[in-house]
Amino acid sequence: MGNDMPHVGESDAVKFSRPWPEVRELGRLIWDHLVFVTPLAPSAVIVAMGCHDLRVAVQAARLWHEGWAPLVVVSGGRGKVTSGWAETEARAFARVAREHGVPGDALLLEETAANTGENITATRTLLAERGVPVERGILVAKPYMTRRSLAAALRRWPEAEWLTSAPEVSYDAHLEADAHRFLELMVGDLQRMVVYAERGFQVPMPVPEAAWAAYEELARLGYDRHVIT
Repeated sequence: MGNDMPHVGESDAVKFSRPWPEVRELGRLIWDHLVFVTPLAPSAVIVAMGCHDLRVAVQAARLWHEGWAPLVVVSGGRGKVTSGWAETEARAFARVAREHGVPGDALLLEETAANTGENITATRTLLAERGVPVERGILVAKPYMTRRSLAAALRRWPEAEWLTSAPEVSYDAHLEADAHRFLELMVGDLQRMVVYAERGFQVPMPVPEAAWAAYEELARLGYDRHVIT
């Protein structure tokens, strides 16, 4: 990648006042905190947390084939990134899961959730209505959404034990795909780790000082599209 800033226009390059290698390392500090993947254990359900990244559905299908749980719930209506999709996140995820060999009788769709907390509460309601007990579940999310997904589940479904999994996509691979949007999303997600805990939406999880300082600097530099004001 060298010292070039990928996927950022010339006007943005003028706007951002730090060299790209420094910006990249600030993002890595946030990534290192947000990514939280646990060891797996046999579970009642795999919950694919809806988003724009269909690799989450692929990972959920892989875990199903490996036998970690007999049931996959794909949860998601439309969110801040997927508002223009022709289908809900759940329908897109279900299509991908089926393409990867998950049969219909092992798949449930939850199509109302518009955020991480609703992924949890709506899935809980769906499974309760179907009489599916959950003592342990696996949350599958984008790598940088794993910690926040866990924090939401521990608040909104504390009776169950929650494990986390994610597609094996590296920080650098995310940057190569779309650096600007990726950094914006991570900046917003790290802020939500603090703001949503304060509002009672998820359990508090302390943010390291270095990660918070990186958030503040990236927001100052203009990666603030998803920052709550």
